[in-house]
Order: sequence, then structure tokens, then C-alpha cells
Amino acid sequence: MTTHDHAPDKSLESIEYRMREAGRWLKLEDGVIETLIAPRRVLEVSIPIRRDDGTRVRFTGWRVQHNITRGPAKGGIRYHPSVNRDETVSLAVAMSLKTALMNLPLGGAKGGVAVDPKLLSEHELERVTRRYVSEIFAFLGPDKDVPAPDVGTNAQVMAWVMDQYSIGIGHAVPGVVTGKPLALGGSLGRDSATGRGVVEAASLVCQANGTSLEGKRIVIQGFGNVGMWAARLAAGWGAKIVGVSDVGGVIASEKGLDVQALVRATQSGATSVVDAGIGEVVARGVQNSTKVFSLPSDIAMPCALGGAIDKDEATALAAKYIIEGANGPLTPAADELLNDRGVIVVPDIYANAGGVTCSYLEQCQNYAHLQWDEDEVNASVVNTMRAVFKRLHTFSQENGLTYRAAASVLGVKALADAHQLRGLHP
Repeated sequence: MTTHDHAPDKSLESIEYRMREAGRWLKLEDGVIETLIAPRRVLEVSIPIRRDDGTRVRFTGWRVQHNITRGPAKGGIRYHPSVNRDETVSLAVAMSLKTALMNLPLGGAKGGVAVDPKLLSEHELERVTRRYVSEIFAFLGPDKDVPAPDVGTNAQVMAWVMDQYSIGIGHAVPGVVTGKPLALGGSLGRDSATGRGVVEAASLVCQANGTSLEGKRIVIQGFGNVGMWAARLAAGWGAKIVGVSDVGGVIASEKGLDVQALVRATQSGATSVVDAGIGEVVARGVQNSTKVFSLPSDIAMPCALGGAIDKDEATALAAKYIIEGANGPLTPAADELLNDRGVIVVPDIYANAGGVTCSYLEQCQNYAHLQWDEDEVNASVVNTMRAVFKRLHTFSQENGLTYRAAASVLGVKALADAHQLRGLHP
């Protein structure tokens, strides 16, 4: 088995364009922005394994370290059939901007394997993970590059990454990954951190526009870890989750879905929200999951894969605010159309940064051989989100920039300042 060729990833072209625009706005010296755009390292590896039936298969993986000027590379590992080089590079660039915007002493990285984890047994998934780690081993380390979970991976996968790396080093190295199980040095609050950040971003943008999250109608695409926690926490703030979608389709309720019942159903064996017996089934099939955005709502939270909202979805979208829980969920065409309509978009490099913020806190705990209580971790994530939003909103208002443009400028400036202070060798 080999990976299939994929078309060039439009998200890479888009994020490079945004960085160049930010560079022009900042009037950076010639060549600086191109230096910042170029990934530091792109490693492509072959991952052959034996399946449980004894047959041999091969997958392809990547690890991209985009920028390590401000600190160790940081970024998730994604297992999905669509993973390819350009997508991985674009996600690594986004991580560099995200850690810079959030003022975390980290760089940006991303990794992935072009594989559908749902088609592998647990033993096969472990073999893929261990072989992948063996191939990128020399580039990993607490002071080099620290992976985390992403689409298709979880705490168990991170445990295998930690173990495989630790075997090579000769002793346990918990700090080589974040998002790992608590028993191996993981952080309390990590599961909810990205969703918590998304909801905090939604609350802050509502406050900035003279309203609150309470009573707002929210639609969410994706009911994995991010979408599920966003739904739970937003409902706890008094918002109404009027629509949810996943690979199985869309469910809705004008009065608001029973989120706790939906969580229980999906955790008890329901393979999709449409099979949970909650709300009304509006549409079935993964191709119809974006129909959730056309439901009457105030806030839309795309928390699935990138490119979910294109021109058609943007035209049908009813919400006034979009909070990007996923990485790159809006295409450039959709972004432009929604800006013209006055829809307020809170960009991914800020909106879903609760996850990497908590990962940084996990790294700090690992370095100090400590474990903080959950309230302390959650409070630190929320305080960081609030401080950065205040800076982002003020910069946006003072310079007449959208939140996305303002976030890009602030992120690029942090990278450029670090680059110029360190100098160019030789």
C-alpha cells in the first residue's frame, strides 16, 4: 500500500500570502519575509509495517519544523488519508504564527502520516507510530521538537511516541510530547483546553461588540475533542447549541440540543451525532456536514478539518461571528466574501490556541517535575487568551485591520523581531 498523490494544498498558498501581506504592512527588509516563510526543515519518511495478517504495507509521513527562532518546535501529529507535504507545511507555518501571537517561547512544527487510523487495528496503529518516531527520532526532543495530538491521534498515540523516543534515549523523557496520559506526566485540563479557548474567544468577541455569550445560538461542525468541549462549555455559559454536525451528518434543535445527553450517547457507542437520538436529523452523510452552517444562528464554530467553508457555505452561513476551532476552516474566497458581508471572523491562530497554550504549561510541568491542579491550568489558559485578545482587538481597531490580518501582523512581527535580534549566520 502506498499513499496517493494529492493536489497542491491551497491552505499553504493562502497562509504564505497572508505572511507576505503582513510583511508588506510591517515594511520588512527585502528577503526577511521570504526567510520567515521558508520552513527550516521538511522531512519525508517511509513507514513500512506488517499488518496483523502478516502482509506488508507502506505509508508516508512528514515532520516539518517551520520556525525555531523563538524556541523548540511545537506542533501536532496528524493521521488522516489527506495528509501530504503541503498541508503539513501550511499547518507548521500556522503553528509558528500561533506560538508567536500567543507569546509562547516556542517555534512551529507539524507532522503527519497519510493513513486512515480507522482502518488499522490498535496494534497496527502502534506499529505505524513507533516506526514513524524511529524515522524522525533525531529531530525530536524537549529542546528540539515536541509533538502533540492532532486529527486522528490521541493521548495513547502520544504515549507510544514518548516510549519509542525514551527507548532510544535510554530513560523516560516525558517532555518529548504533550497531550499524553496523566499517568505519564500529562497535564490536567489538556483535553478541554482547545475547546475552552474557542469558547473564551467567542465570549471575548461578544463582549467587544457589546453583548455576551449567554443566549447566543451556536452551530458547531465537528464533535471530536474540540467540538465536544466547545459545546459543553458554551452551554455552561448559557448559550444554546442549535446545531451540530460530524461525518455522519447534521442534527439540530431550535430550543438547543441536550449537549450532555449527546456527549453520553457518543461516548457510549453512537458512531455519529445523527445516531445519538438527540434533536432532529437535518442531513446525513459527510458531504452534508457543512449544512450545519446554514442553520439560523449567531455564532458558527467550525471545529473539523480545514477548507470546510468555501463560497457556497459562506453564502449560506447565517451567523454573525465565526470562531475558527479548526485549522484553516475558511478558504480565502470564503474569507473575502464574509468580510464583505461584515461577518466577524476570529482566526484559528488565536481562536484554537488554548491547546498549544496548555501544551506549553504541560512542558513547564515536565521540566519542573510538577503537576498543577486543573483549576490552576484552566485559569492560566483563560488568562492568556484574555491578555492576547485585548492586544489583538486593540491592534485591530487602531489600524483598521480584520482580526485575521491583525493576528498575522502581530505573529509575523514577533518572528521578525526574534530573527533580527539573533542575526543571520554566517
